Amino acid sequence: MADSFDVVVVGAGSAGCALAGRLAGRGVRTALVEAGDVVVPPEATPIASLAATTPGHVLNWAYRATLVQGRETTVPRGRALGGSGAINGGYFVRAVPADFADWDLPGWSYDDVLPYYRRLERDVDFCTSNVHGDAGPLRISRPAGHLLAPVTDPFLQACSALGFAAEPDKNAGAAPGAGPVPTNAVDGRRVSAATAYLSPPWGTAEWQDALTVYGGCAARTLLFDGDRVTGVRCEDTELHAAETVVAAGAVGSPALLQRSGIGPEDTLRAAGVAVRHELPGVGRGWSDHPSVFLPLRSGLPDPHVDAVAGQAALNLDSGTDPAGDLEILLFAHPFAPRGPAHLMCAVQRPDSRGMLAITSPDPADPPRLDYRYLRSTSDRHRMRAAVRVAAEILRAAGWDRAGADDGGPAGWELGNDTRLDEWIHSRLTTSVHLSGSAAMGTGPDAVVGPDLRVHGVAGLRVADTSVLPSVPRRGPAATAVMIGERAADLVVA
Repeated sequence: MADSFDVVVVGAGSAGCALAGRLAGRGVRTALVEAGDVVVPPEATPIASLAATTPGHVLNWAYRATLVQGRETTVPRGRALGGSGAINGGYFVRAVPADFADWDLPGWSYDDVLPYYRRLERDVDFCTSNVHGDAGPLRISRPAGHLLAPVTDPFLQACSALGFAAEPDKNAGAAPGAGPVPTNAVDGRRVSAATAYLSPPWGTAEWQDALTVYGGCAARTLLFDGDRVTGVRCEDTELHAAETVVAAGAVGSPALLQRSGIGPEDTLRAAGVAVRHELPGVGRGWSDHPSVFLPLRSGLPDPHVDAVAGQAALNLDSGTDPAGDLEILLFAHPFAPRGPAHLMCAVQRPDSRGMLAITSPDPADPPRLDYRYLRSTSDRHRMRAAVRVAAEILRAAGWDRAGADDGGPAGWELGNDTRLDEWIHSRLTTSVHLSGSAAMGTGPDAVVGPDLRVHGVAGLRVADTSVLPSVPRRGPAATAVMIGERAADLVVA
């Protein structure tokens, strides 16, 4: 069976849903292909519930990954309409102006993308600001009322007492500091890009006629006519289009390119895939935020069940990055039942770069992920600094820091670099912000150009966080939706 469209979008994650919704709204005949379930609405559960991030959950790809030598973990990625944005904690913070300046890509300066950040949102707290939108599909707000956990104000007061500036709007592109976390939630319920872009008021008759969603449809490989991509082959169907946009996420997109013969020659041959177009950067050179969690005991009441997980964050400069290369994020809800609240300590501009490689042409075989975290002296130094700042915040708030018996570092470990490194190694995890696995640029390792077209392959673009040259200094959820908005204009230009 084969169907034809104007555009095929592979992947119904944050970027893919925004892209497909905008295209259909303009009358572009669009197919949206999703490997996961398109019926189960993950948003129906409180955003504080992160059950879908546990291995074995139907909505989670749960990729195995190596973080550092001797430290492996399972990485959650969304397998449903909305992608990872349908199972995450609702942290919705934009990349900062310095990120776009670092990337230095035509058409992708902060001023260039600001209209797309504004277009996607309805910010209920700062709707009168000229850097925010007031009519977009996604409602953005900061924790308040029953969504605000009792630990939040003491955390912010402790940051102020330690001399850190206030940052009441983390999406304003201002200097880093301490402030509430913007979230895409309504009454404690997550609103993913799927809900926002694939539901009324978008669902007019014309819109519905233009969009076809294929659920449970794992993309095996791209289809070619010579050097032009003409669509995608799934298990039981082929979808053809004048243009194909891969938006399967920063793991799924490079994996699909590799299965289709686009990528590093050695990786493809090792997986038994014929080389169609060698692009060394596919799956290589990506980055993510390494993180560790510091448990705390505040003695304050437990948060309301609907309180969002990530309440407030301190973004700060480790000494070399005024835009803020460290983050201390207050989680009111733990990632395990009945555990204490946590401070997540993360390096936001890591030097270390990862590798991703498929192991076979079969999409059922997960790719190998090697994060190669903390390989640089700078990354190790900054991770120590983040943990030590978090410990200072706990002291300033008057809270008991959970000790070694509860998973926290003992005082003597905090004061000793070698011992603290050992504790970090034993607790290291990932923020699940993988970016740059099919990066934009013009150099030899670039995969797409600023128009998101894959170098050397006609009819093919990539549109998700895999195209970012490096992980932004803030979590990429908002930037993923922005990429989908930007891609919609590029595709119909």
